[in-house]
Amino acid sequence: MVDFKSSDISLWKQALDCYPARIASVNKPNLVSLDEFYRIELPSAIHRRNPNPYITTPELAKLMQWKLSRGKWRPRLLDFVSSLDEELVKSASGKAFESLPDLSKAVSALTVLKGVGPATASAVLAAYAPDVAPFMSDEAMEAALGNSKDYTLKQYLLFADKLHAKAKELSTIGDSFTSSDVERALWSSITQTKLDSRSDISSRTKTSQGSKRKRKL
Repeated sequence: MVDFKSSDISLWKQALDCYPARIASVNKPNLVSLDEFYRIELPSAIHRRNPNPYITTPELAKLMQWKLSRGKWRPRLLDFVSSLDEELVKSASGKAFESLPDLSKAVSALTVLKGVGPATASAVLAAYAPDVAPFMSDEAMEAALGNSKDYTLKQYLLFADKLHAKAKELSTIGDSFTSSDVERALWSSITQTKLDSRSDISSRTKTSQGSKRKRKL
């Protein structure tokens, strides 16, 4: 697993390069297509609306699906954002994008929407400005701050500062890294560690069950 303090560019690049495979290995319904939407289709759609970018309610709902599928499933949040007024979503997201690079103002502009907290707001901002606003994932929060339970604006700003610093450090060593690249690399590495751990437990369980059956024979 990549240690957040590590400056080994090869480890960070490997974790980042493996991100699509890790998304597939999680084996959750539609996560691969949702992730492609979030990383490729949505940023392109938002930038096509420059100089007055915004997101729509269906896009926000699909982003929420991605966020919940990649992390913990909370269906009520999806219900909340799916029913939001289209003009309200456009207005709030437009103000948020206009506020960048002021992350505090940008997040606050989005959290007026029901069901949108700092973590979801960070996902919206990261889709538009991945170098400015990293997504506040549990895995990256745990790696960078040692805590993934405090979903506040104050904690997000601290988290973003940490990832900006790490991205700058890695970019001076080798290839260019954004703070969102750092988040994806951490998620990829930690997810692989979790999958390996589950595989080991499953393997030991099968071995134990096999030994018990042999003793009975």
